[in-house]
Amino acid sequence: MIVYFEVETEINFNFNYEETAIKVCETVLSEEEFPCEAEVEILFTGLDEIREINRENRDIDSATDVLSFPLLNLESPGKFDDLSQDLSIVDPETGNICLGDMVLCIPKVVSQAKEYGHSELREFSFLICHSMLHLLGYDHIEEKDRLLMED
Repeated sequence: MIVYFEVETEINFNFNYEETAIKVCETVLSEEEFPCEAEVEILFTGLDEIREINRENRDIDSATDVLSFPLLNLESPGKFDDLSQDLSIVDPETGNICLGDMVLCIPKVVSQAKEYGHSELREFSFLICHSMLHLLGYDHIEEKDRLLMED
């Protein structure tokens, strides 16, 4: 698993956010039995930046906690047949499957941890996991899909 990090905002967590992100990504891939080596890119950003990205990509003019931009075109979530046949998602330098990008709003991690009464580590890990599931084809628009993703 390769995780590329880009940081556009100040990060003051009392845990190693890079190690945590990698561990969460690897755990999701293991639990989902992803059959290939993979890579993702994670952008850590602020409220204004994620609001702009959300507006440009989803026509929603508000800040959000995490955005996911999957590259996989899966028939159904968690079904990984013939991934290596799609050369557009294979990094030619590493041979890894490029799952996509996630954008995580650091101020939202902090505020939501306070709001929900748990640690920043728990909120950070939850949002990375949530985004990874989106990159693997899961969604939560329909109730049945939400239940599948939560499971």
